[in-house]
Amino acid sequence: MKLHQAFGVTRGDVVAFIGAGGKTSTLINMGHELAELGWRVLATTTTAIKDEQLRLMPAAVHSGAKPTKISDTLSQYGFVFVYDRIVGDDVYGASVETIKQFLDNVDSDVLLIEADGADGMPLKAPYENEPIIPQDVTLVVPIASLSAINQPLDEEHIYNPQAMIEKYGYYPGSNVRSPWIAEVLRDEELGLRGIPDKARVVAFINQTPDAGYLLRRARLIAKLALKSPRLHGVALGSVRASDPIHELQRSVGAIVLAAGQSSRMGQPKVLLPWTDNNTIIEQIVHQLIKTRIDPINVVTGYYAADVKRTLKPLGVKLVHNRAHKTGEMLSSLKAGLRAMPDNVAAAFIVLGDQPRIQPRVITELLKAYAEGQGDIIAPSYKMRRGHPILVGRKYWSDFLALRNIDSPRMVFNDYADDIVYVDVNTDSVLRDVDTPTDYEEERFRAGLSSSTK
Repeated sequence: MKLHQAFGVTRGDVVAFIGAGGKTSTLINMGHELAELGWRVLATTTTAIKDEQLRLMPAAVHSGAKPTKISDTLSQYGFVFVYDRIVGDDVYGASVETIKQFLDNVDSDVLLIEADGADGMPLKAPYENEPIIPQDVTLVVPIASLSAINQPLDEEHIYNPQAMIEKYGYYPGSNVRSPWIAEVLRDEELGLRGIPDKARVVAFINQTPDAGYLLRRARLIAKLALKSPRLHGVALGSVRASDPIHELQRSVGAIVLAAGQSSRMGQPKVLLPWTDNNTIIEQIVHQLIKTRIDPINVVTGYYAADVKRTLKPLGVKLVHNRAHKTGEMLSSLKAGLRAMPDNVAAAFIVLGDQPRIQPRVITELLKAYAEGQGDIIAPSYKMRRGHPILVGRKYWSDFLALRNIDSPRMVFNDYADDIVYVDVNTDSVLRDVDTPTDYEEERFRAGLSSSTK
């Protein structure tokens, strides 16, 4: 995946790169990506870059040049850096006031700004006067390098370590750990300082390999960082690779549909015993928790008080569907979607009567989504579509526009060509508990003894 794809850059964006561990390289590589697509890319810095880095860009123009001069240079080279002065090997960029003039007077498609400095270190906490982010930015990319892991927390290896020590009580000189990077990235006073409220924020963990232990470390950092609602995603990759982004981790929730009357069962099937300690609904929620999906919205209707009492120890969100008596399954899905926080990018649609749901299947679907394969990801067993299905936010409005008597299947049919199928080796994605016979068969398939009569 290319940088501009992972960060969702569109024409008209003003992008600021902050943090440490690859800001200039990310700006330069993204600039070349966009220029190759025919975009007119303007770049500058509110701090300074090195002269050797300036030479990696096709052209440079002084900030005092007339807008027509800058525009003509863009027409010739496609990617142009604007500087204010050069002192030794330091290249200083345009002032914030000048940047605003670029936006008003220069016909570029995108403006890229390095808005922070870190002296080449892999992780930073800003000082009081950092970063310098213009208020007109639309996208901010906080950056940290995975190479910070196991580096000593001192001024020789980490930028402004004292701020981290004072905020979190880390021991001076101790080795940096994965959760520390996440804490810095998501902290409003550290990694997110100075970001305008209206700007989207997508972080980048640089120097992440495409496999192995360090990739798993980076995934953990992303999961922890995404606990901040300010982050729309965390990209994992290596800026110097031909396809720099391996994965884009985003907040993914789950909507568990547990509002049904269970008329064929004669009793609430979600509350039927599954193991000695768990009901069916508890089993499903436990399996989701194992995958670290958050949030988990369980939609209730019939038997709401009993379901709420059963799930209370698990800390999931209960969403009551007031239209459960007349609205069919779609009304429950709508209630679950509406209750999702704004920072959630996609949600699993999980059936409340599918107790053999498996974390490894969910993990495979999440991997396909993180790799950018699509925004509707479904499991497939022997060419048959199953559940749970991951649905990106851009399709939610289609579900919400349906009548409650309609079926969610209508949206999947409309976007059939968009669905990405992940082959799985278990029929659990196809089977649910709809009758007493189904219940006994599912228990047998799960290796459980006959149910208690």
